[in-house]
Amino acid sequence: MDHYDSQQTNDYMQPEEDWDRDLLLDPAWEKQQRKTFTAWCNSHLRKAGTQIENIEEDFRDGLKLMLLLEVISGERLAKPERGKMRVHKISNVNKALDFIASKGVKLVSIGAEEIVDGNVKMTLGMIWTIILRFAIQDISVEETSAKEGLLLWCQRKTAPYKNVNIQNFHISWKDGLGFCALIHRHRPELIDYGKLRKDDPLTNLNTAFDVAEKFLDIPKMLDAEDIVGTARPDEKAIMTYVSSFYHAFSGAQKAETAANRICKVLAVNQENEQLMEDYEKLASDLLEWIRRTIPWLENRAPENTMQAMQQKLEDFRDYRRLHKPPKVQEKCQLEINFNTLQTKLRLSNRPAFMPSEGRMVSDINNAWGCLEQAEKGYEEWLLNEIRRLERLDHLAEKFRQKASIHEAWTDGKEAMLRQKDYETATLSEIKALLKKHEAFESDLAAHQDRVEQIAAIAQELNELDYYDSPSVNARCQKICDQWDNLGALTQKRREALERTEKLLETIDQLYLEYAKRAAPFNNWMEGAMEDLQDTFIVHTIEEIQGLTTAHEQFKATLPDADKERLAILGIHNEVSKIVQTYHVNMAGTNPYTTITPQEINGKWDHVRQLVPRRDQALTEEHARQQHNERLRKQFGAQANVIGPWIQTKMEEIGRISIEMHGTLEDQLSHLRQYEKSIVNYKPKIDMLECDHQLIQEALIFDNKHTNYTMEHIRVGWEQLLTTIARTINEVENQILTRDAKGISQEQMNEFRASFNHFDRDHSGTLGPEEFKACLISLGYDIGNDPQGEAEFARIMSIVDPNRLGVVTFQAFIDFMSRETADTDTADQVMASFKILAGDKNYITADELRRELPPDQAEYCIARMAPYAGPDSVPGALDYMSFSTALYGESDL
Repeated sequence: MDHYDSQQTNDYMQPEEDWDRDLLLDPAWEKQQRKTFTAWCNSHLRKAGTQIENIEEDFRDGLKLMLLLEVISGERLAKPERGKMRVHKISNVNKALDFIASKGVKLVSIGAEEIVDGNVKMTLGMIWTIILRFAIQDISVEETSAKEGLLLWCQRKTAPYKNVNIQNFHISWKDGLGFCALIHRHRPELIDYGKLRKDDPLTNLNTAFDVAEKFLDIPKMLDAEDIVGTARPDEKAIMTYVSSFYHAFSGAQKAETAANRICKVLAVNQENEQLMEDYEKLASDLLEWIRRTIPWLENRAPENTMQAMQQKLEDFRDYRRLHKPPKVQEKCQLEINFNTLQTKLRLSNRPAFMPSEGRMVSDINNAWGCLEQAEKGYEEWLLNEIRRLERLDHLAEKFRQKASIHEAWTDGKEAMLRQKDYETATLSEIKALLKKHEAFESDLAAHQDRVEQIAAIAQELNELDYYDSPSVNARCQKICDQWDNLGALTQKRREALERTEKLLETIDQLYLEYAKRAAPFNNWMEGAMEDLQDTFIVHTIEEIQGLTTAHEQFKATLPDADKERLAILGIHNEVSKIVQTYHVNMAGTNPYTTITPQEINGKWDHVRQLVPRRDQALTEEHARQQHNERLRKQFGAQANVIGPWIQTKMEEIGRISIEMHGTLEDQLSHLRQYEKSIVNYKPKIDMLECDHQLIQEALIFDNKHTNYTMEHIRVGWEQLLTTIARTINEVENQILTRDAKGISQEQMNEFRASFNHFDRDHSGTLGPEEFKACLISLGYDIGNDPQGEAEFARIMSIVDPNRLGVVTFQAFIDFMSRETADTDTADQVMASFKILAGDKNYITADELRRELPPDQAEYCIARMAPYAGPDSVPGALDYMSFSTALYGESDL
């Protein structure tokens, strides 16, 4: 370090200590320092009407040195000695050095004798100390000062310019673009920066130095050749020169600071207004979606087919899976945005935001509740409709099957009963006709149950509002009318045969016995075929086991039935033997029945074929019910874990939000980790959704293994996500309030302890009486007299602007911070106004455009438009109009 540097100089120049020592006597540097320091001294001495020519000679007697210090400090020094002797000169120089020391500068190795003797090194060191103290030390930019502050100022001012990169006070200035950029930044009309070239440093430097001398009153302290011709220009010379630019533009710096303050206010206003617009739009979109969705969910128009209802169920699943989740997120984000906006408005002392009518958070919550109620009702209706259609399809198929069997059986019966074959028949034929008629009556009675079943099924289809009921009713009526007609015809034929029976005596007993045994056996086989082909629907494994047991019991009767079949066929064989033996002319048919052995054998074979098919159908249904039972158990096992887990997490979040410990940042970190663990649980919810979808696709409607439904799980999951997001947002708002109001962590803990103490039900909110007791505990004088009630009503209007009847912790700390923290005052706004207005008592739109960024300038001008300015300057604002435009009529 130079021997003439002071202790303060040591702080400024520490990074270049070794370089300065090695190049202390570099002639090029000494020349630059002589020239720069001489010009700097003359820039101040000319104010006193004098100047120096030789820096080491002209300061030897101390007179001009004392005069220089008086000019730059604005103070009077001790009266100088006018003698010409060495002692007088030393006395004057000592007076100057003592004055420098009185300004807090510790001089090292600089004595009056060296200055009087014309020591160049010591003289330059003394001048550099003066420059540091009076031109550089007081420079301050964003908590940095002196050299670092000056360098930061240069970097900030030249940042927008290409080919300019200020990193030091030597080689960064060699090309001259840094000087030109500083001038152009503050006085763009003086230099055409676009025409400058980095490869022409002489032109750049001469341009900057000439313009600075001519228009900025900055003397030319260096020649361009001095800088360009040196590998590393002298840092002290450059710092001295640049500090002159700083002081020349310091007024502009103050204006910029005032403009920044106004920009900050404008930016907050713009951001809050944008948040209000975003809230209104998001609320409108969400309410419109709910308005469109509820009518769809309330539409109970039934479908006629299972396929159509399955499509409705699939559409409902798509709504649950694809359309609703984004809206749940939007609703949560809407509440977060609303709380954040209210917090920002409170922090900036702005009135609370009141959404448009019908768009409050409570309105959205009410609409959302209606949506979920409609959604629940729609799902229940869908499942009931599917059950109804399933039942209807089963009954309709059963009706068609039984009706077809009955119609096939009745085909030709009316024509048979209308025959008058008994009129020309022999006695044996009459007896045969009579027996045949008796067998028919037995058969007719056996079919009575089927007719009653057909009528009962038709009645049930009507009661369940089957869409094709008219055709079912018509077919059923036709069958009933035909059945009544068959009964009447049967009775009429019996009476005719009985009248003729007395004329006929013999009948073949074997045919009669065959007919009597064949008819019930045939009915049994038809009933068996009908039962074996009958469709079934079951929902539990117990039901299918019951059908299987009944089927096994039926199969156990098959050996006895086979014995009966062989016995009936034996009767027919005996008849054939008698006919063959006695050559009876029976025309090859049994007069008592139309049932032939071939029919019996054919139906028997058909029954034997249907038995294994029934076995297979029951086995498949049993397997399906086992699969359904596994699905029930699988869903129940997961739901019985997830349901209590969600309830536990909800309770834990409630405890965390009340019993928070540590700093707010620790609490926020803990909550976010907690939120991450909850989000990581989402795959299990998705897995349960997949199991639920499999259950619905399998048409499983009940589950004895769990009390939880998928709707319970979904609602609980959505509430869990919303609760943790809301809790995190509350802590973030608390941090924002704490930082903005300067609240300490101890104060926050005290506020939380007081709040929790009076939150008896651990709901996270205080009722009016609890809040009043809390304030009294904190020292507020709120009595039960009218004055105390009025004060408490005023406080409640602040902490509960929406009149919900509760006070949240965020509103509580906002109120406490408002009572203790400082806010921007009208004096700050007045100071900003005076800086921008200067000597005038108003500010114009053009001045705002020049000092502020374009978007914020236009925003402020638009806010100014409704307010009239002075009569002599249209479009300008005085102070009251200016403050009203920025803050509103009620804020300042």
